[in-house]
Amino acid sequence: MLGFPPSTEFNKRIPKQKFYENAAVPAAVKRLFADQLRCIYWRNKLAVSTLNLTAGERVTEIEIFELCLTEPKLDEAVLRQIDSEIPYHILFVLSYENKVQAWIGCKDTSANSSAKVSRYLHTDWMPETELSLAISGLSLEAVYDGLVRQIAQLQGESWSAAYSIAENIQRSAEREKLQKQIAALENKIRKEKQFNRQVEMNAELKQLKKNLEQLTKEEL
Repeated sequence: MLGFPPSTEFNKRIPKQKFYENAAVPAAVKRLFADQLRCIYWRNKLAVSTLNLTAGERVTEIEIFELCLTEPKLDEAVLRQIDSEIPYHILFVLSYENKVQAWIGCKDTSANSSAKVSRYLHTDWMPETELSLAISGLSLEAVYDGLVRQIAQLQGESWSAAYSIAENIQRSAEREKLQKQIAALENKIRKEKQFNRQVEMNAELKQLKKNLEQLTKEEL
């Protein structure tokens, strides 16, 4: 699974209670840990000490956590809680009945010590023998960016190499917003009885589609 170098292997089981024993964690999140997780393993550590790479200001370590699930789904609140407790970047591998998913958060640790994840990307479920991600680049920041882009591609995201991860995420959000607006407006047009109102909404729809087309062209 993953195919990372043996030098990065850690394989240490972590009590899941470690991530929610703080009294400030909401009871609902604690229940998710109890109901949806069987166990957590710290599988790999990508760091200067385990790879011949340099660290950066933004990424100094990348941890690989395997989350063994009780069912084939996991609430994002669990990932966000773990990410909030760990100051490093994390690649999650969710496992259930010999199948796995890779999840990674677009995590910003530069602003302050309270790391924030703007969005999670993930693969589909696949046999654990088929999950393989490449470690590429000369720094841990390059490795992390590469992992994010690989998982984004596996998720089907249309990302451009000309833009940074943050820019691609913003553009993806803009594209999703436009697509939702177009779908909602098309639904309204189908239900509208007044011709004048239909004309107005069709003009608005044309502009939204033009904006989406322009955004897509810029990513090619």
